[in-house]
Amino acid sequence: MFYTGSPSVAKHVLAEAAKNLTPVALELGGETGNWCIVRKDADLKDAARKIAFFKICNAGQICININQIAVAKEVADEFLCELKREFVRQIGEKPEDNPEYPKLITTGAYEKCEKLAAEHSDRIIFGGTGNKSTCRFSPTIIYPVDINEDIVQKELFCPILPVVPFEDNDIDTIAEIIAEREHPLAMYVFTSDKKWAKSFMSAQQFGGGCINEVCIHMMVKGVPFNGTGHSGMGAYHGEWGFREFTHPTTVLKGKTHMNLSLREHPYSGKAGERKMSFLKVFEK
Repeated sequence: MFYTGSPSVAKHVLAEAAKNLTPVALELGGETGNWCIVRKDADLKDAARKIAFFKICNAGQICININQIAVAKEVADEFLCELKREFVRQIGEKPEDNPEYPKLITTGAYEKCEKLAAEHSDRIIFGGTGNKSTCRFSPTIIYPVDINEDIVQKELFCPILPVVPFEDNDIDTIAEIIAEREHPLAMYVFTSDKKWAKSFMSAQQFGGGCINEVCIHMMVKGVPFNGTGHSGMGAYHGEWGFREFTHPTTVLKGKTHMNLSLREHPYSGKAGERKMSFLKVFEK
C-alpha cells in the first residue's frame, strides 16, 4: 500500500494496514516542515535565486518545498534584499495577478494564507497580498521569526515564508533544535563550508536534501525518494519503487543423491569424531 499526504492521516492508514499486516510506504511532508539554512559564508545571490524559484514553484504546495529559512544575522539584511529582488524578477511585483503564477488548490488554502498574513502583519517585509477571485496569494516573507514560534513548528504548504535569524557561530544550537523536532522530508543548506555541510547533513535525519541547491536531489536517476519518521517510510522512484512493492522470495533446489551426512546425528563414536573433525575444518 502507498499513501502520500499528511502525517495525521498516515497514522490511521498505518493502523488499518497493521490489522492485516499489509506493508505500507508513506511519503509525507513532515509535521514541522522542511528547513533551509543560509550561513554567512553562502553565495547569497545564488541562494536567493534558487530559494525564490522553489517557493514560487506551485506556490509552495510541494511536499519537499522550503517551509522556513534560518539565516545568519550577519548577512540577513543582504540576503533578504536579494530574495525580494529575485521574487520580483521571477514573478513580477504583483504575482497574484500574474497568470504564470500558480493558484492555491482551494479557497480554504487561500484563507489560510490570509489568516497567517494577518497574524504576522507587523513582520511582513514582502508580499502579504492576494487575489481571492483567482485564488492566488503572493510569496510572503515574514521576518524576524523566533525559532520557537508556532509558524515554524508546522507544515505550511503555501507561499508563506517565515525567516528565523541566528548568530552564525551559534549554528550548533539551531542544528540541535531542528534535530529534536519531527524529521522533515527535505533539508537544504547554503554554505561554502563543505566540511560543515557534510557533517550537518550526516548528523540530521530527513528524507533527502541538497547542499547549495534545492529540490534537484529527487531528480537524480537511480536514487531513492523517501522520508523518515513523521515524513514517511519506505522508498520509491525507479528500481527502488519496484523493490518497495514486490516481495523477493528465496527458493533452493536440493539434490536427491550424494548428500553429506555431516548435518545428521549421530556425532558420537568414530563416525561422529570424523564428522566433528570435518566441521572444524569448514569452520576455519
